[in-house]
This record gives sequence, C-alpha cells and structure tokens, in this order.
Amino acid sequence: MTPLVFLPGMMCDQRLFAHQIGLLAHDREVLTMPIHAYDSVEALAADLLTKAPDRFALAGLSMGGIVAMEVMRQASECVAGVALLDTNPKAEHPKIAAARKPQMDRVRQGDLLAVMRDEMKPNYLSDGPNRDQILGLCMDMALSLGEEAFENQSLALMSRPDQQETLRTYKGPTLIFCGEEDALCPVHRHTLMHELMPHSTLTILPNAGHLPTLEQPEATTAALQAWLKEIPNG
Repeated sequence: MTPLVFLPGMMCDQRLFAHQIGLLAHDREVLTMPIHAYDSVEALAADLLTKAPDRFALAGLSMGGIVAMEVMRQASECVAGVALLDTNPKAEHPKIAAARKPQMDRVRQGDLLAVMRDEMKPNYLSDGPNRDQILGLCMDMALSLGEEAFENQSLALMSRPDQQETLRTYKGPTLIFCGEEDALCPVHRHTLMHELMPHSTLTILPNAGHLPTLEQPEATTAALQAWLKEIPNG
C-alpha cells in the first residue's frame, strides 16, 4: 500500500491525527512529519522530501496543507495523492503577517502560553461538546513544541508563496476538506481550491471548525479512507 504522510498544523504534532493514524495504519505505513525545524515553507518541504518515502500520499491540515502544496510544487511526481484540510493556497495577507510580529515578540519574552490561549487556539474550534478537551490538547501540543518552533513557523507562514498555479497543474487523486465553521481558513478558500482542481473531491463537514480531525474524527477518517481508495498501490 502507498505510504501516507501527515503534516500537522501550526504548533501541533502527531496527536492532531491520533484517530486517523489509529485506523489507517492497519493497512499501510503512516508517518507524521514535523514542520518546525526551518523558517521557510520551501526549506520545510525540501527537508521532508529527504526523509519521506520515494512516493507517498500526502495529507496536510492548515500549515501542514501549506507545506504540502510546496512539496507538490517541488516534487509532484513523489505525491501519489493529496488531501488538503482546512488550509489556504494564497500567500499571507499583509495584515495577518503584520499581526504575527507582536506575537513573536511576546513569545520571545516567554508568553507562548498566553499567546496561544488568548490569540490563537480559541479561534480554531466550533462550539462542540469536546471543545475544552480539544483546546487542552492544543495547548499541550504547542507547549511541547516551544518558542523556537513558534517563531520558525510564524516566519515560514509570513513568507509563503502563492500556490494556486501548483494546484492547477496537479492531477493526482485530491481531497479538499474543511470544517463548515472554520473561521481561520473559511469555506470559500476550499471552494477556490476545488475550482482550481476540478477533478478533486470537496467535502465541507458540518459541526466542525479548523480542526475536524479532533472535532469530528470519525467523519474525517472516513473521508480520508475514501480518498486513499482512489490512489493506486505502490
């Protein structure tokens, strides 16, 4: 079976995909690649390509999707299929880039916990029954990665390239997927990606925000399973 590589969102680790890994790893190799060692999307993608299998399915959420698109740009022949979850193909908007600078200043001063708690994680989720539990997990993941990861990832997002042309040229099996209540990467970003990739499957998941892998794990896993069935083995 074709190996599957997961790329987590900003300040998240493999726990973001715990439910999916638990089921999908029964019949294929499943890897989660960290994306915080470098301060550019291009370097993160190049590093992944030195460590990943020769050919693999690629699923990225949020910043993970942004890095996945750069992997596709650099080596589309290695990507047997791609799933883009709650992400954005466009370059960073200048207003958002400007807002990252004071966040990085606060984190350098030791306020990572406060920045994640007050400015970032509360915007991620729908108002579901497991919201507090998921927010707690998000805080644990962020604190385990630490200040350097936050700065590297912030800089990488600020300077990321527009990937719309990358999407236009990719023809492999593609899933475009997002939570209906995602305020960070809203539905219209995903309809844009679907328009750029008319062969793709677009799934908008009700009762989920920016982290459907945690908010609606069963439905997310089912969508990934259906996508993986489209990818030839090998």
